[in-house]
Amino acid sequence: MFGCLVAGRLVQAVAQQVAQDKFVFDLPDYENINHVVVFMLGTIPFPEGMGGSVYFCFPDQSGMAVWQLLGFVTNEKPSAIFKISGLKSGKGSQHPFGAMNIPQTPSVAQIGISVELLEHLAQQTPVASAAVSSVDSFTQFTQKMLDSFYNFASSFAVTQAQMTPNPSEAFIPANVVLKWYENFQRRLAQNPFFWKT
Repeated sequence: MFGCLVAGRLVQAVAQQVAQDKFVFDLPDYENINHVVVFMLGTIPFPEGMGGSVYFCFPDQSGMAVWQLLGFVTNEKPSAIFKISGLKSGKGSQHPFGAMNIPQTPSVAQIGISVELLEHLAQQTPVASAAVSSVDSFTQFTQKMLDSFYNFASSFAVTQAQMTPNPSEAFIPANVVLKWYENFQRRLAQNPFFWKT
């Protein structure tokens, strides 16, 4: 019913069923994992009105299981990417796996999926740092580069009265740089790949 994927590793398509409505994937060497993808295989849908809460479990210093809610998957949202790199030192949250005796190994974490009512899923609050940014890294880089260039160029701005004539230097009015900056931002917001055309 579920699959789990970590970059650079084989897809896990067979979850360990630990209860009628609970499934677990082992994540060996979890300290080196940044993101995990959880998805439905498409073979068996959730029953009507049901979905799956997705949890991340890792052993704390004493070897006890720490569970954190990442988010959910449903028939309408059959896959999700979660950032787990910042969760490895966080506190646990309330979870449905508490009464189960799932073995913990020091370097192995787990992804747990609990089948629950959609109404219950809507009331849960995932760990904020598990959400993957909807803005891709290229767009973030481009925005930071634009800001840096504009701030750098603006730091050299002088008024006409402060200008010393120098025939070997060209001057660009600050309002031209500002107009370019605003146009580039607008185009980037409309289509991050506009520069490819």
